[in-house]
Amino acid sequence: MDGFLAFVFDLIVVILRIAVSVFSIIILVKIYSSLRHNRRGERPLIMLFDEYSKKAVPVLYWENSIGRSKRCDIFINDATVSREHAVLLRRDSGWSITDTGSKAGVFVNGEKISERTNIYLNDKIRIGSTTLIVKRAEEFEGASRRSWFFRPEGKKSISPKRLLALISFYFILVSAEACLTAESISSGIIELMPFTYGLIVIGLMWATYLITSLVFKRVNFEIESLAFFLTGVGVMLSVHQSERQAVVQIASAVVGIILFEFLIKFLEDPDRVSGWSKWIYIASMGLLAVNLIFGQTQYGAANWISIGGISVQPSEVVKVGFIIVGAGSLDQLQTRKNLLIFIAFSAVCVGALALMGDFGTALIFFATFLLLSFMRSGDFKTLILAVTSAVFASTIVLRFKPYITKRFEAWGHVFEEPYVWDTGFQQARTLVYCASGGLFGVGIGNGFCKTLFASESDIVIGIVCEEMGIIVALVLAVAIGALVFYARAITTRSRSTLYSISACCAAGLLVVQLSLNIFGATDILPLTGVTFPFISAGGSSMISCWGLIAFIKAADERTYAVRKQGLFNSSDV
Repeated sequence: MDGFLAFVFDLIVVILRIAVSVFSIIILVKIYSSLRHNRRGERPLIMLFDEYSKKAVPVLYWENSIGRSKRCDIFINDATVSREHAVLLRRDSGWSITDTGSKAGVFVNGEKISERTNIYLNDKIRIGSTTLIVKRAEEFEGASRRSWFFRPEGKKSISPKRLLALISFYFILVSAEACLTAESISSGIIELMPFTYGLIVIGLMWATYLITSLVFKRVNFEIESLAFFLTGVGVMLSVHQSERQAVVQIASAVVGIILFEFLIKFLEDPDRVSGWSKWIYIASMGLLAVNLIFGQTQYGAANWISIGGISVQPSEVVKVGFIIVGAGSLDQLQTRKNLLIFIAFSAVCVGALALMGDFGTALIFFATFLLLSFMRSGDFKTLILAVTSAVFASTIVLRFKPYITKRFEAWGHVFEEPYVWDTGFQQARTLVYCASGGLFGVGIGNGFCKTLFASESDIVIGIVCEEMGIIVALVLAVAIGALVFYARAITTRSRSTLYSISACCAAGLLVVQLSLNIFGATDILPLTGVTFPFISAGGSSMISCWGLIAFIKAADERTYAVRKQGLFNSSDV
């Protein structure tokens, strides 16, 4: 290629790199801005009228704990009331109340209840010596609460079609950048293969949107758009490393999308989820047992099973089951038996992963266990005991697993002898390649980080920073990290504690995994060998990531937005 033409192509490549960085920021802002729009105010669903004090108590949630503890949604300052006395909950068929093992019991219209019991307008609920009368929400005269995250109603957000058009244009830019590598420009032969994969991602994204909007009648597509944005970047980065890996990523994304849609339908009925949780518990235990018996060692961990020449990680699927077992309806969570079963299940999961040598995933499970436990009980004593036990177990691991000890020894010293040529080699080179990418990167396919071992998985942040630049790397990290704030914001609007807990824990799991990947690869933490959600190569990881975001999608009140009748508030949807 002659000098002038090469100069033109170089100029185009520079413009593309800057445009990719700018549009990645725009897409991130548009997605989260849309998530903040078009939400109802936190108006009461029904009202409870205290017969003695004459005070009106607004009921804001689909599931409400009632008791003497100040952590309860409906606090009753009555010595005869148990700390966690009952749960008032709403389902499609109406409102009901459940006694959660209180001492004084719960009475509806003078009759003591022993199981979940339906309640209706003007029914009298006696809890201890307090009597509450069920009233319509319209009778509540107080002001509704405003959310810190969501914007007022009536604000317009970007439409799903315009958002997808923006992401499609972004992938065209990324595909063009991936085609114009330094090698192709110097040889004059432009490789169009990346465009093929870019168009496949775009087609898959639009097909999913059409199915969800026309078949499932959903009006919101932000969470899926975010997942496609991340998935597409991961696919495009893998094209120049291994075309086979790019195919695996796309095929895994298809399987993940199917799992995502299945979970959305499955999670629609919280009572159905609770009914199936026992079988999911058994299936998860079975998968871990099979993994322990037949697992093959790869990259230091025996957590791989080969089926027909395809390697899978059952522990990635167990992440979804772990959250389903840990979450549940509030009236079921407030029982000691349920909590003990979950603690035992968590101990088995973490212990099995430790036996496999997959300590990175074990740490992710343990962090998710802490989050689930706190959201279920709010008890710091349980968390302190769990952390203390984990610290004790960690000292044993460091004693009997020398390669783990070496990683801790190299932590913070990867540029020093002898670690720079041994344990810290990957991290030291990753940091160098991250710095060499600058703000906009050296271009997809032009980097050298891909020559390192596990560059496509454990240290993929090096490829992102080197080839796409620090701006895109930060956007990808924020895209996943911000899910925690969104999941926390929708907890007050979810139809069930199942959605609130599972959404927060799914987001928390993804962020913990993201942090371990980025901080481990850059020597801020010891290298643990976990993947960057959606970006790292790995079919099992891709499938589990799509499954995890289904919990966040299910918690969005618009996902199952159908107008309900006969639930005491005709304006509620």
